[in-house]
Amino acid sequence: MTKTQVYTDIDYDKEGKQQGYLRIPHSRDSSGWGNLFIPITVIKNGRGPTALIVAGNHGDEFEGQVCIMKLARSLRPEEVNGRIILIPALNFPAAKAGKRLSPVDGKNMNRSFPGERQGTMTSIIAHYVTHFLLPISDIILDLHSGGYSMQFIPCALMHKVENPDQYKKMLEALLVFNAPIGFLMREVAGEGLLNEEAEKMGKIVIGTELAGSGQVSPTALKIAEVGTRNVLIHFGLLNGEIITRESQGLPPTRLVESPNRKDYVMSPADGIYESFYELGTEVKKGQPIGQVHFLDRVDWEPEEVRAESDGLMICRRGPGLVERGDCVAVMARDVKNSGSWIKE
Repeated sequence: MTKTQVYTDIDYDKEGKQQGYLRIPHSRDSSGWGNLFIPITVIKNGRGPTALIVAGNHGDEFEGQVCIMKLARSLRPEEVNGRIILIPALNFPAAKAGKRLSPVDGKNMNRSFPGERQGTMTSIIAHYVTHFLLPISDIILDLHSGGYSMQFIPCALMHKVENPDQYKKMLEALLVFNAPIGFLMREVAGEGLLNEEAEKMGKIVIGTELAGSGQVSPTALKIAEVGTRNVLIHFGLLNGEIITRESQGLPPTRLVESPNRKDYVMSPADGIYESFYELGTEVKKGQPIGQVHFLDRVDWEPEEVRAESDGLMICRRGPGLVERGDCVAVMARDVKNSGSWIKE
């Protein structure tokens, strides 16, 4: 039997609504026997699938956190068919500090899976999710946004998976989320992600990138709230009608992908980045998209930044200050045949 350092008085099999905490030992100079308390809500009503919905995987991404807190307060057991597990701030120390990385151990939660039982704080949390929450869940929603460093056109996203049935169900959920952009994503940012760990278990896994720049965008928050409920309705966990983009007078979700590293444009220098274009601009390979200004060398001309591929600018740098290697833009192209995407 797998052991964990995480303690909770939540009974995942109990009917009704429970609101409590995941408690992790947190010894420090000011509290030798201290614990970290991570809020968790579990709503169960009869038989049905289990949905695990998390945000705050990165602490500086706020739309998902607010979306889940509102859902945790509003949902009633009689509305649910199955079980919904809600964690608005998975990396709680990072969320409290408003930082991407945990101030306790400097770790990135979304590069820490599957975690370690006797690792640092972030690793202990990841280990609990991997061994205790993912196995009992059927659907995972991991709500991200651009954080302080990036700003996105709000999108729902999924990874390439090899299992055709799993892929089909994930694509259906992606489209049901009804974000402006459906991002079929091939990861270039490292290993140890929550969604990849869940995908290996055969789970239906959907992520998001909801605006960002350290804000709570009203538009992105509405997309998150509608999309999350749509997915729960789609899988029978909630009663009700799916709210389509058509019913809101909006165009259908645009399916795009960024399969190449060149789709991710990095700053060539330290300085102040000036983007020439707003999100949603179509650009061509070789086209200047911005420039980096050198604050301590006013006599130097800015260094030009060019797109390395054609595409729709779905993401760009949030703050002006950049360091060499910071991502300043992401280009995406329309998916011509989403049914064959898995086979490419």
